[in-house]
Amino acid sequence: MKTTNRFFTALAAMLLFFSTSTMLAQEEQKGPQYMTATTMHWNMDYEDFDMDTWKSVEKEYLDKVTKKNEYLLGSSFYLHQMTPDNTELVYVRVYGSWEDIEKASMRDGELEKEAWPDKDAREAFLKKQQAYYSHDHSDEIYYTLPWVKQVPADNNKDMICYVRKTHFAYPEDGSNDEIGKLMSENFDAYVKNNPLIKGYYPNRHAWGSDGTEMMEGFFLDSMADLEKMFDGLDDLAKKAWPDEATRKARGEKLGKYFTGVHGDAVYKYIAALSK
Repeated sequence: MKTTNRFFTALAAMLLFFSTSTMLAQEEQKGPQYMTATTMHWNMDYEDFDMDTWKSVEKEYLDKVTKKNEYLLGSSFYLHQMTPDNTELVYVRVYGSWEDIEKASMRDGELEKEAWPDKDAREAFLKKQQAYYSHDHSDEIYYTLPWVKQVPADNNKDMICYVRKTHFAYPEDGSNDEIGKLMSENFDAYVKNNPLIKGYYPNRHAWGSDGTEMMEGFFLDSMADLEKMFDGLDDLAKKAWPDEATRKARGEKLGKYFTGVHGDAVYKYIAALSK
């Protein structure tokens, strides 16, 4: 699979040098402000494992609890497609504020009691739900950034989610103005009107294991469209900046902000289990 590192470097670059005014602008935008990503693992010793049953159990919890939780702006499951560990799945929840993360957790407990008033029935359901997962998991919290392209609200089909993680360098000559201008231009050129990219969500580290991390999620209809997206990046760059010297200069400006190390993964977004 061919990649264009300059493109992804550009998409990530504004994270490092966010000014106060930019952060305030983010507070004013509609949509999620924080995202928790819990990487879980299937219980490989569960003899009664059945994917359809798992989906029905999680759908019941979604309808009775998650969709009724006013502190949750959204939630979704992502299953392994191309990752180092085929046992993993990622559960994502999005919130309007940092405070809502704790409020949503407490509200889950209240709604569980409303959904299953009988304690034994409630515990039996939760036990059935948890049987699908191992005890091993990890958690990260990200801050959702501007330059978001929302997945269409009426989408009802599973999608491919390409996830790219990059890491910051810290150049002394970096500036907010430079990054802000470059990021706005690159979003317009590569993402905003790209018909292959159905949704795009850039997120920066807020809490977790690596403070240099930035994570981007690209939503596409298929693996074939992901390949087409990569293949078309050079043409989009030439269309936006026809002069080769200009493209080269922009690449050099952006390259100084990153270590050059990145990681890639592909997941399957399950539409039926999403709020």
